Amino acid sequence: MKLTPEQQAMLDGAQGETMAKVVRTLVMYGDAFGAERMVPITGKCGHTVISFGLKAIQPVYELYDQLIAAGLTAGQKFTADPRPIDPAVPTSLLEDIVFKKIMYTHQKEYEAQLKKLGITKDEDYTCTCYLDQVGNTPEKGDVLSWAESSAVVFANSVLGARCNRNSGIIELMGSVAGFVPEFGLLTDEGRKADWIVEVNCAEKPEAQLLGSAIGMKVMEAVPYVRGLDRWLGTELNEDAVSYLKDFGAAAASNGAVGLYHIENLTPEAKEQGEALIREDAQVYVIDDAELQRVKESYPVVWKNPDAAPVLCFVGCPHLTLGQMEAWCSAIGERLRLSGRDKITVPTVFTASPAVIREAEKGTVAARLRSYGVVISYICPLMYMNNPLCKKKPVVTCSNKLRTYTSARFYTEAEILDMITGKEGRV
Repeated sequence: MKLTPEQQAMLDGAQGETMAKVVRTLVMYGDAFGAERMVPITGKCGHTVISFGLKAIQPVYELYDQLIAAGLTAGQKFTADPRPIDPAVPTSLLEDIVFKKIMYTHQKEYEAQLKKLGITKDEDYTCTCYLDQVGNTPEKGDVLSWAESSAVVFANSVLGARCNRNSGIIELMGSVAGFVPEFGLLTDEGRKADWIVEVNCAEKPEAQLLGSAIGMKVMEAVPYVRGLDRWLGTELNEDAVSYLKDFGAAAASNGAVGLYHIENLTPEAKEQGEALIREDAQVYVIDDAELQRVKESYPVVWKNPDAAPVLCFVGCPHLTLGQMEAWCSAIGERLRLSGRDKITVPTVFTASPAVIREAEKGTVAARLRSYGVVISYICPLMYMNNPLCKKKPVVTCSNKLRTYTSARFYTEAEILDMITGKEGRV
């Protein structure tokens, strides 16, 4: 590792023993991946994936106390992943006891640490920090130190920023030091496509299914996707951004994709085209039959596979304002046609506090609540990590939530049928 004189001085203790440990950690991280130098972080804000005060991560709290005591607040402000608890979300008495007395016992103290370390605002807890309403939107070419997989893949792919899939501790170390080791997705070579994905579907494929299929096929490699612009167009408008948010999250969680290129749409694909594709790139063809095969391969881990759902989560990653509006219209129309006033399955829509605030300004939030929908800022995954919640038959249209929990995946159309009582279950 070739350090600048300033970086070497930091490693040698010029800014104290704690900073020296931070830099040493980053050097070891870079050495493990063959990095030859450090590069400055240029993004205006960091982001931390650790937003939950679990009793089990006591070493994290001790580490943060050391950073705070040494005066090493993050060199840049940062946002954080969603909070794990919201009183508005349905729980039983026993589930609530587990959440508050066993699992997230350090939440208040941990959030106090984040304030000292430099979180931007008390409401900036979301996995979609890059949305306009939140404001942590990197510029093209910005170097980041993030770990949240769905945010990393969005920043790399849709915004053209540069970030590796870091760990929750490494991301904060980078923000504190102000630089990260250069390797992988921070390099031109590392951003080239290892796979060509040909999308030959008859209709616009479900974002969560398409991302899942690609993630499981290419794993951590970079895919160059052809044919998707037929439905998404060639401009990154709100609909395209919402689609790619969910597509990328599925690819990142069902595989380990940190960057994808969409032909004629994402920044680097529009600029460089097929020059991004490696000469030895493999080809994966996806049609409707392949997507159906992938969907049918998902395991059902419910104790009773035929159980009726008792809870539904929509919004993992957090919903955009446009998605909330679209769901609101779809639910309202379906209920009108069925002669019902309320949904038939308890349903939670999750979004960032900033997006929820925007929804409150119009009629969307009020209408959704009138239909019986709970609007929350929580992380559904953190909710489902409760051992008691794992026993529930929970449904979702999020492939990320399906992958990490016992929730069962259905398409958005199936979820709409289910929660409005068209079929009761699918």
